[in-house]
Amino acid sequence: MTNEKNVNQVEAGTTAATEENKPTQAKKFERKFNNSKPSNRDKSKDQNKDGKDNRGRGPRRPAPIKDDFEEKVVTIRRVTKVTKGGRHFRFAAVVVVGNKKGQVGLGTGKANEVPDAIKKAIKEARKNLVTISLRGTTVPHDILGKFGAGTVLIKPAKQGTGIIAGGPSRAVIELAGIEDIYAKSLGSNNPINMIRATLDGLMNMQTITKVQELRFGRVKPTPVAPIKTHVKPQPIKIEETK
Repeated sequence: MTNEKNVNQVEAGTTAATEENKPTQAKKFERKFNNSKPSNRDKSKDQNKDGKDNRGRGPRRPAPIKDDFEEKVVTIRRVTKVTKGGRHFRFAAVVVVGNKKGQVGLGTGKANEVPDAIKKAIKEARKNLVTISLRGTTVPHDILGKFGAGTVLIKPAKQGTGIIAGGPSRAVIELAGIEDIYAKSLGSNNPINMIRATLDGLMNMQTITKVQELRFGRVKPTPVAPIKTHVKPQPIKIEETK
């Protein structure tokens, strides 16, 4: 009997202890749950007028730089490099950049992914910008551009003719700002050779001022005499006779 009483007392003690521990465990759980909730504070207060965080961090996304240059992807091809370990495949991109105001450039880039290759080509094209002399909406005269095995014939055209050119040469002409022109490829059809031949022809264009400087040297501008302003006649005072 005594043993049964002792067992009953131990069981009663354990149940009481568990009941006492229940509220403490619930409180701990509530604390953890409350800490895991997202804060409802206004995050706009953390930023000052300059867009920087008050916690010492700068703006998360810088504003994109806007300019007049446009990009045009001419070709994208897959290239293979054979090594001792095997073949490595990458992508090569050819991009033309221009502002349609007489500035144009060519760039090439290689990378494991197509977007990375295009970014590299655009960065290189912006470094290789050249200035082209124009005459209105067309070019000053006929010319034959050459680079390697590529040859491109360029001719001026009347206003309203449009761009009569094909392939990679058209991208260069459009981004250079030329609206009326004839262009014909007479050599290799490799895109890079055609673009470089077109750029060679456009860069060697001569204007009247350039030819005069080559023949007679740079002419100093004659000073213009200042124009005399019209002087207003002063009124004549007439004295009255007594």
